Amino acid sequence: MSQPVLHFALVGNPNCGKTALFNCLTGAKAKVANYAGVTVEKRSGPLAGLSRPAELIDLPGTYSLYVASPDEQVARRVILGEMAGEVRPDVLVAVVDATNIKLGLRLVLELKELGLPMILVLNLADAARGRGIQIRTELLAERLGMPVVETVAVRKNGVADLQAALRSLAATVQTRTGSLSLPARSEAVESVYARIDALLAECVEASDFTPRWQDKLDALVMHPILGLVILAAILLLMFQAVFAWAAPLMDGIEALAGWLGEQIGALLPAGILHDFVVDGLIAGMGSVLVFLPQIIILFAFILALEDSGYLPRAAFLLDRMMRGVGLSGRSFIPLLSSFACAVPGIMSTRSIPNPRERLVTIMTAPLMTCSARLPVYALVIGAFVPQRTVWGMFNLQGLTLFFLYVAGIVSAALVAWLMRQQRGGGNAFPLLLELPNYRWPNLYHFLLGLKERAWIFLRRVGTIILALSIVLWFLATFPQAPENATLPAIEYSFAGMLGKFMQPLFEPLGFNWQMCIALIPAMAAREVAVSALATVYAVSGGDAVLGNSLAHSWSLPVALAYLAWFVYAPQCLSTIAVVRRETNSARATLVFTAYLFALAYVAALLVRQLSAFWA
Repeated sequence: MSQPVLHFALVGNPNCGKTALFNCLTGAKAKVANYAGVTVEKRSGPLAGLSRPAELIDLPGTYSLYVASPDEQVARRVILGEMAGEVRPDVLVAVVDATNIKLGLRLVLELKELGLPMILVLNLADAARGRGIQIRTELLAERLGMPVVETVAVRKNGVADLQAALRSLAATVQTRTGSLSLPARSEAVESVYARIDALLAECVEASDFTPRWQDKLDALVMHPILGLVILAAILLLMFQAVFAWAAPLMDGIEALAGWLGEQIGALLPAGILHDFVVDGLIAGMGSVLVFLPQIIILFAFILALEDSGYLPRAAFLLDRMMRGVGLSGRSFIPLLSSFACAVPGIMSTRSIPNPRERLVTIMTAPLMTCSARLPVYALVIGAFVPQRTVWGMFNLQGLTLFFLYVAGIVSAALVAWLMRQQRGGGNAFPLLLELPNYRWPNLYHFLLGLKERAWIFLRRVGTIILALSIVLWFLATFPQAPENATLPAIEYSFAGMLGKFMQPLFEPLGFNWQMCIALIPAMAAREVAVSALATVYAVSGGDAVLGNSLAHSWSLPVALAYLAWFVYAPQCLSTIAVVRRETNSARATLVFTAYLFALAYVAALLVRQLSAFWA
């Protein structure tokens, strides 16, 4: 008879290294899904090397079991066995940052009161020793009544002691069912920390040594004026790099797509199959795939800033400024995440305890320019903005891209301020964040993160974008033009009919029917607007050829209006869906969608009129 599966749960504060430990213990066999009924991500994977089958769950980071934010509530409900469809953990693996034990021990003491088998993991043990922190692990284990092990999750053999402790527990622990009760808070927080101080005084020797360079760097990057200048410089460098560094790789991908189209086209006879493969599949997917280098560079900057410990400092730096518009520094990381994609950005608002602030952050997150807009921006900017250096050092196209990002940020601030006036200020929660030590990003986890994000993009190219490219080709090809046709064939197609039906609505913006057509599939994936334009303009040969065609078909005011539309319009059904799930309100979702479309229309109209006036 097979033994029942033993369930281990990783529990700990944010930024304590839980995910790195999870990757070490489960390898590449992790599964990612959502907990039933909520959009909080669940990571689970098998634990190998034990005497019985076992599963490890990585719970959302939490500072306490007595919590307010949705993320922390999920962690508590899973631990207590209250989460629908989830088995209560048999063993708790409490992870604490060894350089800041005091912060993590509060959660450990709360978990201990539940009476479940536990292991205390002191992660970042090498960093603690480097700062002169000596931990008597055996004495600490005796005082807490649980095994205590040190780990260095980023090293190959840094979790050997933990694996041995897990094997030992697996041989003795019995699986249990049923839920637990959270004990009432009978002890004041001050009393809890008094107990922690006494415990640390007995078991930990810590010098007051802190690397001076970290203090000096903090004084610089968190300075109220210089810090903002540094942050602006980092963002400007990021947007310059998106164009300058990616250009050679984009040229290579574009040349490869063109060569592939020629080779396959030469093998196929002229006709409908040739047009479908060359103009529909290869041209459609290649016109989007060419932007992969730019997206990877954007994600590389975000991952490096996150791993280096800079992001929490930027949150503190911007806290006072963001409070002026009804937000706080807590909103910074969700908003920054939205530069990559609004969906995880909106989901990460669960860490915001104030419901009003959380709603405002959700409503403004899509105004941050996500990576899916980048192909559209790059296409139009490349076609209408000359490639030249200004002020002796800046790429004019990069500056234009930077301005588009700034337009989204400023607009988000204005919308947040207006919502604050409409709903009232609300109760402000003080910003309490742990400032991690500065560190070099771990190369393995950095490359793993880039790989995951590149694969997500490639999967979209191979599924959603491929399917939409096929649909667009069909709409642009059928029905075929009659024998006595005097107009281009596409104007007699379904795409031409649909575009002309939409054009009166967008005529004040200057959008022609081809531009209107591209807006429809872009609702599923913004990047598809590029391949849609290539299809309806019957252009093959890469992004440069398409850009040249647009430059001869659109005026500069209309091109700028098209960019303005994509700055504001909620051209993403996935984002609208996640807003519905996170707010649990059809009314809020309707308001969200309507105000962004209205904002996009008004902005595009103003941009067209003003640019035509100044032209």
